[in-house]
Amino acid sequence: MILRRRPDIERFLKAPGAEFRAALIHGRDLGVVRERAAELAGKVTARPDDPFDAAFLTDADLDAQPARLEEELAAFSMMGGRRLVRVRLGEAARPERTAAEALGAHLEGRLNPDAFLLIEAGDLGRDSALKRLAEKADGCASIACYEDDIGDLVRFAREALAAEGLGLTAEAQQLFVSRLPHERGVARQEIERLILFLGPGSGATAGPKDLEDFLGVEPEASLAEAASEAFGGRLGPAQASLRRAAREGMGGAAAVRAMSSHLARLRRIAVACHAGASIQEAVKGAQVFWKAEREVSRQARAWTLGELDAAQPDLLAADIACKQAGAPDELIAERLALSLAGRARRLGL
Repeated sequence: MILRRRPDIERFLKAPGAEFRAALIHGRDLGVVRERAAELAGKVTARPDDPFDAAFLTDADLDAQPARLEEELAAFSMMGGRRLVRVRLGEAARPERTAAEALGAHLEGRLNPDAFLLIEAGDLGRDSALKRLAEKADGCASIACYEDDIGDLVRFAREALAAEGLGLTAEAQQLFVSRLPHERGVARQEIERLILFLGPGSGATAGPKDLEDFLGVEPEASLAEAASEAFGGRLGPAQASLRRAAREGMGGAAAVRAMSSHLARLRRIAVACHAGASIQEAVKGAQVFWKAEREVSRQARAWTLGELDAAQPDLLAADIACKQAGAPDELIAERLALSLAGRARRLGL
């Protein structure tokens, strides 16, 4: 059974009903996968780390002893009640097949009906037998985890700060969230670092000025600036920002991702405008930092959906090229910036 809507997912994680014997939590954002799995494990059993109540297996365990998973699922809790069997898969195919076979046997009732099978996995393809089985079975919840979008990051940061009696002004929130990575685990670390910086329980509400020492001039800021300069048709400043980021330890692959993120933001704005929103409404809806609103609005008027689609292959090609062993990442990023800036100039920017 696929759980897609956030309320359904949160309701299940807080109270997995007795009708569920298993859950598959998977996706590109392993930070969210781990976080949701840990939350669910604590609801399945009060002692998820107690070997008498729970078993934890990795793909290496399944590869070495394929029969062990079904053996753990057939066992009963020494303390009585629901038994948790937790599996963390990697990228190998054989352990995934083993997990799919054990899941099928468990859902058919051939193992301990009081056991709960919790499987954590990365990004599973459409041809994954494990994924197909979990999505079709009524007794199994299938939850896909993707990178957080801007709205998720805003909510996540606000809730974590509020829990410590802290807050950010609207401008500071935009500034902070714009620097956050979209991977949940890393984002959580940055939020925890901010909480320590502001002082837990201090009641502080920080503005942009208060965050200057915390944020500093980070490589990500240079990359975001480079991406904006490239899409704005200013090659020289874009190259300068790329080289500054490189000196700060952030190479070409990250620069390509920054330009891809900027394209995605312009695409969100273009879609909103196509649906009837004004440029100003669309830019604010895309959570653009207030100081960048004028420039992004200028770009959004020129970069239509058609133009963005035409530029997308260049970004994909650059991303693939950066992943090749020994690739000149920084040169690839500069070439991409040159290509985007050239397109922008032809659009009148």
